Amino acid sequence: MSLKINIILFGIGNVGSTLINQIVESKQFFLESQNIELRFPIITNSTLAFFEKDGLKNKWEATRGEAELSGANFAQSAIPFNIEDIIEYVQFQNLENLIAVDATASSHLVKSYIPLIQNGFHIVAANKIANTLHNDFYAALRRNFKKFDKQFLYETNVGAGLPIINTIKDLHHSGEKITKIRGVFSGSLSYIFNRFGKENIPFSQILHDAEKIGYTEPDSREDLSGNDVARKLLILARELGLETEFSNIKITSLLLPNLNEKHSKAEYSVNKLLFDKPYQTAKLTQKENHVLRYIGELDLIQKTLEVKLTSEPESSPLGQLKGADSLIEIYTNSYGENPIVIQGAGAGKEVTARGVLTDILKIASQIRVKESLFA
Repeated sequence: MSLKINIILFGIGNVGSTLINQIVESKQFFLESQNIELRFPIITNSTLAFFEKDGLKNKWEATRGEAELSGANFAQSAIPFNIEDIIEYVQFQNLENLIAVDATASSHLVKSYIPLIQNGFHIVAANKIANTLHNDFYAALRRNFKKFDKQFLYETNVGAGLPIINTIKDLHHSGEKITKIRGVFSGSLSYIFNRFGKENIPFSQILHDAEKIGYTEPDSREDLSGNDVARKLLILARELGLETEFSNIKITSLLLPNLNEKHSKAEYSVNKLLFDKPYQTAKLTQKENHVLRYIGELDLIQKTLEVKLTSEPESSPLGQLKGADSLIEIYTNSYGENPIVIQGAGAGKEVTARGVLTDILKIASQIRVKESLFA
């Protein structure tokens, strides 16, 4: 008999909808190769939920073509919901092997993690917020996962589909002493500075191109502020046992005193040329054969976290970055001055959704092992 995994999907934006299509495409493969059936009894956006009902075809689990057309199905059948409705539904339907997938950026949903855990849910999160809130919440969350014997996986919190968190966890749990982690954590800023280093184009023009392609957030000040890189550093620091807070991270923003978050979005949009002079100066005053990179750096010896603009040799791994790739260097006692380097696409809906799917399958595998032990 196949193992049925019931996925409650929160968020049907880029990552959530891509995840659905990836599962629909590979549904038969999972059945044949792993004897696992992945189902979506509930799918939600920020305010509405689609609940699977008898006699109502759930097009999210049909063919890919139908899945892509299922927005109408959702719009016609979805209803307002709260977390209590979700919990009541799965209990009434006697659904087992529950995984809540958080493909949102919602801080409100994160507050519901503990009630979900207490009612039988494992959690897979693309959402970074739960791992960057105050240490008290961070610790309480993990106490509940342990108490109720549930899994919490979030590989995509740092580096989208890259195996950064798992690599660091494995090294740490094996007793390896990690001394430093540094790298380019932002795909959008990687793209901007990779082009800026190679091309004779104003910074503002490359920023405009990055916005147009969709590499940046709708308001690119969120990327340039350095806060997203800082959140990723904080997640890694806590994985390694540092009880630190976001406020302890030293962030050197890429924004300017006369062009920052204090200005209106309209002012910011029309004054981006102000970026050109200072960044061109920074570019021209570097050492020869160096390029600018915006990096995060976690020093485990000094216990410091820093986000900053640096000048790197073109011949170094960071200096050779291209496109919108991320690159993380992990320094350890055993590897000495030669870091472990993880490089690849650090952003994008396809790789992020695939990373979420990998976490789902890991939990499914653990559920199967436990079922076999008690069979």
